[in-house]
Amino acid sequence: MIQHKMYSDFLYTKIIATLGPSSETVQQIMDLLLAGVRVFRINFSHGTFEEYENLLSNVREAEKQTGIFAAVMGDLSGPKIRVGEVAGRGVVLTKGDLIEFVKHRLVAGTTGTEKVFSSTLPQFVDEVKAGERILIDDGNLELVCLASKGTGENKKLICRVEVGGLVTSHKGINLPESELTVPAMTEKDFQCVDFAVAKKFDILALSFVRKAEDIMLLKNRLSELEARPKMMKGISGYLDFKGKKPNLENYIPIIAKIEKPQAIKNLESILEETDGVMVARGDLGVEMDLAEVAILQKKIIHMCREYGKPVIVATQMLQSMIESPVPTRAEVSDVANAIFDGADAVMLSGETAVGKYPDKSVKMMRKIGWRTNEFLKDSQIQSGRFITKTRYFHRAAALAHGVSTIASDVKAKMIITWTQSGGSSVMLSQQRMQIPIIAFGDKQARLRQLSLLYSIQPVFMKKPGSGSSFIAAADKVLLKNKWALRGDPVIFVSGDPINKTGIANRIVIHYVGESTDD
Repeated sequence: MIQHKMYSDFLYTKIIATLGPSSETVQQIMDLLLAGVRVFRINFSHGTFEEYENLLSNVREAEKQTGIFAAVMGDLSGPKIRVGEVAGRGVVLTKGDLIEFVKHRLVAGTTGTEKVFSSTLPQFVDEVKAGERILIDDGNLELVCLASKGTGENKKLICRVEVGGLVTSHKGINLPESELTVPAMTEKDFQCVDFAVAKKFDILALSFVRKAEDIMLLKNRLSELEARPKMMKGISGYLDFKGKKPNLENYIPIIAKIEKPQAIKNLESILEETDGVMVARGDLGVEMDLAEVAILQKKIIHMCREYGKPVIVATQMLQSMIESPVPTRAEVSDVANAIFDGADAVMLSGETAVGKYPDKSVKMMRKIGWRTNEFLKDSQIQSGRFITKTRYFHRAAALAHGVSTIASDVKAKMIITWTQSGGSSVMLSQQRMQIPIIAFGDKQARLRQLSLLYSIQPVFMKKPGSGSSFIAAADKVLLKNKWALRGDPVIFVSGDPINKTGIANRIVIHYVGESTDD
């Protein structure tokens, strides 16, 4: 059973760490948990199912030993296009060179194929039009399509090199100006979803989302696997469907990774379907003008706040700490600005997966988060706002806004919730009250998922028999762990009766230690 940690360990902005060779053992994962990580990302683009299962098992063991809830997020690769096989150490392309992309497999750089390349998605040859750019290796090389020749399996693209460089096997290909009809999920993605459901992953992230239908495709697969009701809408709760009560232990929320120009155009419809968003600045900065990335980050986060959806900022946040024990000043400002913008969580990728200083990277990110949130607390820049575009959860949004006002009036030390579906906790988190939100619940899977959300501290508790018994039990936890002192004002939010699922409708202003007679 997961036990509670001390008040000093409460976090506001959450930290996500990508697992890899630098962070794969139980001890390494424990170190990251104690340093401040609350969500671990397993990247399905690399490794085997056996390796994924081992990482998951190690996270669960580290969670058990540290007593800290941690969610595991599986990151689906999506239709990422890569260069096929290239001979030796690669092929050097220079400005003005003419090269070809073909559909059939070959090894580029050999006799007769010196400037002929294949890819992992042969059909892209059918869809790129003359005048459209082809970017390789995160935009380090730039080509322009001049024409296509041939038909069927013999069709090929003729391209001119605009910016040269070295092309090696499996380098990424980006098509920022092409409208691909390729499905949002590959066969491997479907296999990964099946695996994630079977092994009880907590969250799934979908790469290269372009439109709302991409999210619906993943939802349908999860529904088939009984990991999501067909009419489920949003991490902030669920809708009853045909009178059947969904199994919240199996429910897996979806994070849409925004990294394509098409996703920016369709952002509002995507936000209506997804449970949360990741600002994936790597491919976003390749597919769009790099100078726009910071502006897009702010716009995306602002829209997520309007819709009441959790948002993660990712990519190169402390990139220099892969090799250096200290970050650059610009990186520190980048993390702080993501928090100022309103991010629920910030993510480390190579820093914890392959970096030399994984735990130092987390500690630095935690320190930046603490200092930034202290400033926000003093200035009250973000707190207290009604979320207008919740679509299905106006009552939860209105209640959360009311709680924020009450908390300010009585100077509450913290908010206490009894959570089942998690809807009220999500909306309370979106208020950015700059005080801890202690989410008690009896469903460990749901509590793990809440670990992603701003200021939420999940705590396991057996379901109390009534609202008054919940307050009494929570009082004991607060005092035992020294999270509060007798007489401190706190606000309780729960359903009435306590076992009512789907909506919180009870608010109690309580002073720690006072009587709770029915």
